[in-house]
Amino acid sequence: MRVSSSHRGQVEPFHAMDVLAGANRLIAQGVDVISMAVGQPSDPAPQAVRRAAAEALERGRIGYTDALGLMRLRQTIAQHYHEHYGLDISPERIAVTTGSSAAFNLAFLAMFDVGDRVAIAAPGYPAYRNIMAALGIEVVEVELQGASFLGAEHLRAQHAKKPLKGVLFASPANPTGTVTPQAELTQLVHAARDLGIMVISDEIYHRLSYDVPDMTALAYGEDVTVINSFSKYYCMTGWRIGWMVLPQELVRPVERIAQSLYISAPELSQIAAIEAFSATQELEAVKARYAQNRQLLMQRLPELGFPLAAPMDGAFYAFCDVSRHTNDSMEFAGRMLAQAHVAATPGKDFDPLQGHRYIRFSYAGSNSDMVEALARLERWLKNHA
Repeated sequence: MRVSSSHRGQVEPFHAMDVLAGANRLIAQGVDVISMAVGQPSDPAPQAVRRAAAEALERGRIGYTDALGLMRLRQTIAQHYHEHYGLDISPERIAVTTGSSAAFNLAFLAMFDVGDRVAIAAPGYPAYRNIMAALGIEVVEVELQGASFLGAEHLRAQHAKKPLKGVLFASPANPTGTVTPQAELTQLVHAARDLGIMVISDEIYHRLSYDVPDMTALAYGEDVTVINSFSKYYCMTGWRIGWMVLPQELVRPVERIAQSLYISAPELSQIAAIEAFSATQELEAVKARYAQNRQLLMQRLPELGFPLAAPMDGAFYAFCDVSRHTNDSMEFAGRMLAQAHVAATPGKDFDPLQGHRYIRFSYAGSNSDMVEALARLERWLKNHA
């Protein structure tokens, strides 16, 4: 019998991970590659996090938890919302997940049926599109056409064409790093509510804004679903631990689905994550380095012919227009990796229509790596590009 994959298996690859794999192959051959491709902090998890994990391992037993997570961690997350945003969120509305990736799976499964239409911004995080496509949800990619963020008017225009069931947005955004201004965020959430559109706010880059305070969509009501993660600000990518804040009506549906898909998030990571909120001094030092890298890239990338396509308000990304050098950012990124030994992510990941003109650089690495990467790019552009 011939083995074949389902239509769900035909989703577009996550090109950033393919670039990372290519970079790792070169590194295994002894090549000195600087990776600016994947949004992954180069720092380890905070000391208190690692210490809590070590102590848990020493005690020995690591097992299942409730599907929604350890209550102590859920209470700690709720306390974070009180301290950081001034909001009182019930721990009962919080679900701990196996990274934000599992949170997106759970949100899409609990909120939408096959054929439902959900709007996202283009450019945007590719896993939104790929997961929903695999689940049979109709993805409505809204080309921003020079705007920096998805706004209320975008939503109304798409809904007028054919009704939407949901909208998903991120602030700070991936790949651009743009923060949606408070007034615009308010209008977007209110427009969605008026139109009967369910809202998912991706806030995994919160605490990584450089000029404005964080504003959570939860401030606009209890009917919003928020997804966050310990991966970015908290430097815990490989620990695979995230969380959701859910409308009360979605708590039990998410719990039922999570019981069968995941049983629970890893207990070891949950125990460790409790300590992440006490490591602010250590983490702010990491953020200060990102800010230094940001200033460097904001100056040097345009000088190298990579003008910024959007404001670098937050996260740790620069999304650049490379049309001066190429009309095929996939091919360009491949040559840049092979010849300059600098890895970056082609824009096709984030925008299937216009992505050939763009490339994303992550500046989550060390300052010395950023300086060296820019020097390599300058030499390479003079000799090869």
